Amino acid sequence: MLTPLLAGIGLGFSLIIAIGAQNLFVLRQGLRREHVVLVATICAVSDAALIALGVSGIGLVLTAVPWLVDVVRWAGAAFLIVYGLLAAKRAWRPSGDVLGATSADAAPPSSGATMATRTRALPVVLTVLALTWLNPHVYLDTVFLLGSIANTHGDQRWVFAAGAMLASVVWFFGLAVGARYLSRWLSTPRAWRILDGVIAVVMIGLGVSLVLPH
Repeated sequence: MLTPLLAGIGLGFSLIIAIGAQNLFVLRQGLRREHVVLVATICAVSDAALIALGVSGIGLVLTAVPWLVDVVRWAGAAFLIVYGLLAAKRAWRPSGDVLGATSADAAPPSSGATMATRTRALPVVLTVLALTWLNPHVYLDTVFLLGSIANTHGDQRWVFAAGAMLASVVWFFGLAVGARYLSRWLSTPRAWRILDGVIAVVMIGLGVSLVLPH
């Protein structure tokens, strides 16, 4: 029982711990301390759903409709490039983002502030969903690869899947919550310009790589 669980944890971490669009977005939200738990929860739940799809054999069904992967690939490429361009714009014309507590942090939120927070959360939710579900590598790695390996464990494939899901939860919440400890290095607008510049390069590079012939 323990071996499939550990195998799932190991493979889950190996597939998820890589510099990618989703991880960079989670890191940025963690650094900004905005909707941290919400973002991490969406990522972890989405990963769990994709893992369950792969283990249940949906990946085999998707191989019968290869055009669907192409649709996701082009949509994901367009989204990543647009997001990268927005990050490049922030790097070129910074908004003055810095880290640190403000007086608003200490005061209880008013009803108007709560409504504004909910409004600001919507684009964050839509962005993290797009970065997760419009990434064709997610289907190749999580649905196809991880699902195929899980099914080699026979009756214990769901134990393997549980290990992979656990790895996702630990990683996303660790990344989102742990990002705040980098705050002393990102306490100036210049540091944020550098971070947004890195995000722009990675996002645009990933987007272009999706549409280039392999």
